Amino acid sequence: MKDDSSGSASGVTISDDLRTKFPDLIALILQSESMNDEERQYWVNIMPIMTPEQLQNLRDILNNEQKQLAAIDDKYSAQIGNNNNKELIARTEASIKGRREERSEQEEIHEREENIQTEDLLKKIEQL
Repeated sequence: MKDDSSGSASGVTISDDLRTKFPDLIALILQSESMNDEERQYWVNIMPIMTPEQLQNLRDILNNEQKQLAAIDDKYSAQIGNNNNKELIARTEASIKGRREERSEQEEIHEREENIQTEDLLKKIEQL
């Protein structure tokens, strides 16, 4: 089933079972600004084999991303509203972009660690 509820996540296939089992986590994944559709699909695909701790870690990371982006947007939109200086706007946009890139890099590191854990888990399952 394709997700049509968000234009940014239109390429993500999510089963009804996963939507029912993890509605909050699915919403966070689809709303994440730091992921592309391929990354969203990856996380949706491995959710069924993730441990409860891994699911909570992912949930925490995505919640933290939303809070940080909202805080950045609030902080800089207030500054821009008070001062229409084009230079401030350019610096603000560069700062936001830099922080988002930094967060994306941190999430890539976390994703690589999760991939290693997932591969180890799959190897253990195969050995059973």
